[in-house]
Amino acid sequence: MSEELKYPIGKFDKNIELTPELKQQFINDIAVLPEKLHEAVKDLSDERLDTPYRPEGWTVRQTVHHVADSHLNSMVRFKLALTEDAPTIRPYYEDRWAELKDSFLPIESSIKIIEGLHHRWATVLNTMSEADFQRKLVHPETGEWTLEKMLALYVWHGKHHTAHITSLRERNGW
Repeated sequence: MSEELKYPIGKFDKNIELTPELKQQFINDIAVLPEKLHEAVKDLSDERLDTPYRPEGWTVRQTVHHVADSHLNSMVRFKLALTEDAPTIRPYYEDRWAELKDSFLPIESSIKIIEGLHHRWATVLNTMSEADFQRKLVHPETGEWTLEKMLALYVWHGKHHTAHITSLRERNGW
């Protein structure tokens, strides 16, 4: 399978260094993701929403629901790290979540979740101090993360899945 289909914007670089300007850009990216994602799926029929973005990949519909699931988990992780000392977070089987019945519902419910969630998340991010961004959490599989790096990861994640959809649209002339 083509790496470009799997990673249309490239793989996440955990070694990214965040300048104050880049951090502010990332906060803005969190704020505008709902609009970008909504634009990516605009006017897609059910048939197109049920098209995988790559061979053996999720459908566009499952991808939208996955972004809601993933970013809900991220917001909880941020809040845990802001209110506890280096909490160990719980991973989840995102592939199994994508097979649950709610991942086949109309996408509007998840679009609404993403809109409300990202509004709240951007509010939290805009009020965080530099010390807050250096707070840590522990992922049992990938180790210790600062909230600054988690911000970078979830900005990448939103753009990554939006690009799955927009790349599919380009390839298919939608």
